[in-house]
Amino acid sequence: MPSVKPHPGGGFRVQVAKVGRHGKVIRASKVLETERLAKMWGLRLEQEIEEGRSDERHTLAEALDEYAQRVSSTKAGEVWERRRLEALKRHFGDIAMGEVQARHIAAWRDARLRSVSASTVVREANLLRHVFTVARLDWQWITHRPFEGVKMPKHGEPRDAVWRWKQIKLVLRYQGGPKTREVIDAFHISLRTAMRLQEVLAAPGGFDKASKVVTLHPDQTKSQRREYVPVGRIAARLLDREPFTVGANEASTLFAKLCRQLLIEGLTFHDARATALTLLARKVDVMTLAKISRHKDIRILQNTYYRESASDIAKRL
Repeated sequence: MPSVKPHPGGGFRVQVAKVGRHGKVIRASKVLETERLAKMWGLRLEQEIEEGRSDERHTLAEALDEYAQRVSSTKAGEVWERRRLEALKRHFGDIAMGEVQARHIAAWRDARLRSVSASTVVREANLLRHVFTVARLDWQWITHRPFEGVKMPKHGEPRDAVWRWKQIKLVLRYQGGPKTREVIDAFHISLRTAMRLQEVLAAPGGFDKASKVVTLHPDQTKSQRREYVPVGRIAARLLDREPFTVGANEASTLFAKLCRQLLIEGLTFHDARATALTLLARKVDVMTLAKISRHKDIRILQNTYYRESASDIAKRL
């Protein structure tokens, strides 16, 4: 019989622990408004376990594969998500969906925090949480919420690194192969437009020379919607070129290699976006800057991407 007890936050928590057809103990819990609803939910779940229709039919590895095929494949960040999903598979193994509890999530969180930043853990946790949500609501593979009660770390402080002209010149003057040269050109465009790497690589195809506006399609942007980027005179000249042949992942790898060769540490391609916004802030007002950066929340623009130091501002006063 399911165990039903009053929940401190209101309602009643029902807990089920029953041996399934394959000898595995299926555990699940849920908080419902009334004791009657809680008992009904518990009895129905026990019946499903007896009939083999419970969470034990699917493993977490199967859910991660299914998510990659049905959900990640529709996103612009598919490559990133597939890598994270594979890493999650290696950690959790073939554990049944019904066996995944808060303690498993907490153990994964603690293990990841020993090797990556808090912000990375939060991003990966959000992905895993969505896998469980889709499996519960859309596929009906599970009935419980494994993340319930698990505390995630707070996001780390936003990066404050910007490219200085001495470092920028080292990159722009580097003589490399054809693809490395393309990456350097993309970096120069990002410094002038505040576009992200993937957006820069797609920009020449959507550049209107007459209006000096780049049109980015939904599959080319982080927001997954059509966006328009106004560009200046120098950026317009840089964008009047043949399409890029290098892909985003290859470009990211080549740029990291280039920085190592030039002994440039602590800076990434994405920091070019923040550098561009910091430089543009000296020329335009904040509303215009938000239009260029395409930020809906100006606070994010101010706190994360606008990185002019206090001493830089003091020099202009």
